[in-house]
Amino acid sequence: MSQLEEIRERLDLCDKKIVSVLEERMDIIKEIMVYKKQNGLPILQPEQEKRQRKMLLTHVDENTYKDEILDIFTYIVENSRRIQAKTLFTHNILLIGFMGAGKSTVSTYLSKILASPQVEMDEEIVKKEGMSINKIFEEYGETYFRNCETNLLIELQKKNNQIISCGGGVALRDENVAEMKKNGKVVLLTASPEVILERVKDSDDRPLLRGNKNTEFISNMMEQRRPKYEAAADVVVNTDHKTVEEIAEEIVVKLTRDDN
Repeated sequence: MSQLEEIRERLDLCDKKIVSVLEERMDIIKEIMVYKKQNGLPILQPEQEKRQRKMLLTHVDENTYKDEILDIFTYIVENSRRIQAKTLFTHNILLIGFMGAGKSTVSTYLSKILASPQVEMDEEIVKKEGMSINKIFEEYGETYFRNCETNLLIELQKKNNQIISCGGGVALRDENVAEMKKNGKVVLLTASPEVILERVKDSDDRPLLRGNKNTEFISNMMEQRRPKYEAAADVVVNTDHKTVEEIAEEIVVKLTRDDN
């Protein structure tokens, strides 16, 4: 055996050790998730990741490969989140609710903290159709847009562990709700008309609110949709005056409780 082959053999042994240690770490992550669920502890703890990174920095402070090791650990932490998500959920999480309830903001945060793919249905439709939602409404009408939503939902249910932010009207169609339930849990985000108005008042991407940005109109439309929203929901979370971290934790706790 040449010297180079011997060196490569040592490298192969290192790789085997790394695989073994990573497997052990992932098993520990799953064990932590199970313990949290059984003992009613907070599921999402971003502060713990900060503590872990701080501890890691002390371990590699004078290491020759400090930057490279920290970069690798960034991927390890991200995949740990993914393990957590798969341990907690085997399905998609679909956020429904009135425009301005917080679906996009919450889905972005959940996607990050659970290392799960995020899907903004409105954005996907805009990409597929090659025009804005306002333009779709103007050129083809609301029914066409609702059909686009239904077709996209059917496509999305072929994958698992996605965080899907649904447009405000998605849950109004019974066939959409049936599609969502095939491979997902539906989370209804709610907010007061006053909070909704504050969140959407500067937005130009709400064709149904064009010329009607006032609490009376919003309240009436919310009340019209409320029965459909509530019938579709597996869990309900109010977002008024809460941080995105608080909302996300409440969603995860309620969903895991619902799964049990």
